[in-house]
Amino acid sequence: MGEPGRRAVTAAVPVYLKEKGVDFVVVNGENSAGGRGITGKIAIDLLRSGVAVITTGDHVWDQKETALFIASEPRLLRPLNYPGTAPGSGSVVLETDKGKIAVMNLQCRTFMHPPLESPFHCAEAEVERLRQETPVIFVDVHGETTSEKIAIGRFLDGKVSAVVGTHTHVQTADEQILAGGTASLCDAGMCGPSDSILGRDPAAIIRRFTHSLPVTFPIAHGPVHLCGALIEIDPATGRAHSIERVREVCRT
Repeated sequence: MGEPGRRAVTAAVPVYLKEKGVDFVVVNGENSAGGRGITGKIAIDLLRSGVAVITTGDHVWDQKETALFIASEPRLLRPLNYPGTAPGSGSVVLETDKGKIAVMNLQCRTFMHPPLESPFHCAEAEVERLRQETPVIFVDVHGETTSEKIAIGRFLDGKVSAVVGTHTHVQTADEQILAGGTASLCDAGMCGPSDSILGRDPAAIIRRFTHSLPVTFPIAHGPVHLCGALIEIDPATGRAHSIERVREVCRT
């Protein structure tokens, strides 16, 4: 979420890779450019820090330059269920020391704009294709409602390694390994200012709620919460062994 979140992530990723035994990092970057979308420069900075894949969501096109950049950078994903004419891709398969890893980006439909194709139907076909290359498939499902994100996790159970939700900026406490071996977390939470409302200055948000007048929402300042999940996956079967929520304060 904005510059504070970017700074925390780019500082933390090398530590997780070198000191905590992490092999592969996926970051949702769609609020990284001042809370609205992502730029090519920001994407490059995240990738250089050690991030393997960047996912997005409903704010993917908020920065005009993104459409051109995403067409040339396969590690920056847009939701799979956009029309095929949209630039970029909704999934990617990367070679790693532990074998091939696939990442897929979906966007839900309930309370989400623009309305896209069904993430269920799109995911089903794409997972079948990706499983021809690797059993290790990570899914970022970007959505407003807990029910739709949980439903997608259940729908894909046993077919993918993990389904982790993004979008609400609020981490949920429902991490689990589903019956088919898929790790599930309804929302990974936000990497952004702790003393905030979804990463924005609280006073501005409260003014909007109390006066109902247009207000700008600047990014908040102060300590940053780094949120996410650590997932252990069997590279041979694609089944998840464990999932652990991450929530730590970074005073950068």
